[in-house]
Amino acid sequence: MTGNPIRSPIWHPFTQHKLEPAFKKIVATDGAYLIDEDGRSILDAISSWWVVTHRHRHPAITNAIQLAAERFDQVIFAEYTHDPAEELARGLIDLTPPGLAHVFYSDSGSTSVEVALKMALGFFHNNGAPRSRVVVMQHGYHGDTIGTMSAGERGVFNAAYAPLLFDVDTIPFPEPGHEQETLDALEQFCRSGDVAALVIEPLVLGAGGMKIYPAQLLVEFQRITRRFGTLFVADEVMTAWGRTGTLLACDQCDLSPDILCLSKGITGGALPLAVTLCTAEIFDAHLSEERRRTFFHSSSYTANPIACAAAVANLDVWRAEPVEERVRAVAAMHRDRLVRLQSNPRFRNVRQQGTIAALDLAGSSDGYLSEVGPRLRAFFRQRGILIRPLGNVIYLMPPYCVTEEDLDLAYDAIEEAADFVGNTV
Repeated sequence: MTGNPIRSPIWHPFTQHKLEPAFKKIVATDGAYLIDEDGRSILDAISSWWVVTHRHRHPAITNAIQLAAERFDQVIFAEYTHDPAEELARGLIDLTPPGLAHVFYSDSGSTSVEVALKMALGFFHNNGAPRSRVVVMQHGYHGDTIGTMSAGERGVFNAAYAPLLFDVDTIPFPEPGHEQETLDALEQFCRSGDVAALVIEPLVLGAGGMKIYPAQLLVEFQRITRRFGTLFVADEVMTAWGRTGTLLACDQCDLSPDILCLSKGITGGALPLAVTLCTAEIFDAHLSEERRRTFFHSSSYTANPIACAAAVANLDVWRAEPVEERVRAVAAMHRDRLVRLQSNPRFRNVRQQGTIAALDLAGSSDGYLSEVGPRLRAFFRQRGILIRPLGNVIYLMPPYCVTEEDLDLAYDAIEEAADFVGNTV
């Protein structure tokens, strides 16, 4: 079988269907691999868009889903609660930095950040001192809803929707040697007294090009925000669950944000779920006998019991299995293999943060729409490896079950791809 000749009615995400070949069907997943309709195994080198942490179909998480499905489907969360949500909320508060005391459920990374934006503005509004500005970092990406597009880098991702977006204040990305410019810009914005929140991806900017900056800057960011009463929102949708080398990126500098956004790996990659954690102070600003101070946000599938059960099982895996050891092993495997690429003139800016490895293909245009991106994807696809470059930025973010042999396949293909692209320019 080579694929259904009838054109599918499906509109795929981030896909220009006029240019893409027909999609292969995946019929199963296992460990670090996807299995397509032809029986071919494809190394999932990017964890299916950064969601699969331990492995595809981790037995403990799969079993928890099966057991929950025998008892639950959706339960209206504006009227009732249930054990999976209660257990997960307490588990998250135990695992996350001190000071985070309340958990709000949603369905995706975008909505978790959208919730954070509304929490921040609601906090100041309900305290009688409204603030309307939000500060973000250059090259940031926080999602595809209206609020999160507004908070993200303006460009190809959201140009068509510009009339819907609100203005934000942007600090420059802290390039090496220019960190003070970033700190000065943040202080200048916060000094105005009108900034409700700083919203950033800690340590690594994901879709913005896997840009990495040092943990110490997070400490400086929080020092400034606290000085001026601005809330610190950590968007850890991508960076959490071991990706940067620790459970949370914030853990690398003992940072306690005012608001923390989590999704992607929260269920180990099994089901969609997201949470926004906040301090008691933010919750209490919405706590009142006046109904108008209610936090007005929800979705139909808020705190889906089956998804919550999967996330509870994921927390159990983190407690019971040597996940941190696996994370360190993946990071070490990257380091060993990146050494040989650092001296390869076809690559520049070879970099790593925990289980994330990235490099830029030299001699090609920058940006998401770089023509080299689709050619690289096609090359990797032919080699049986799922890698989706961000334009000319090639990155790896594999599940933690990945082996030395798996990563050899990926790194060998990256070197071959550079030669292939170079020879066909």
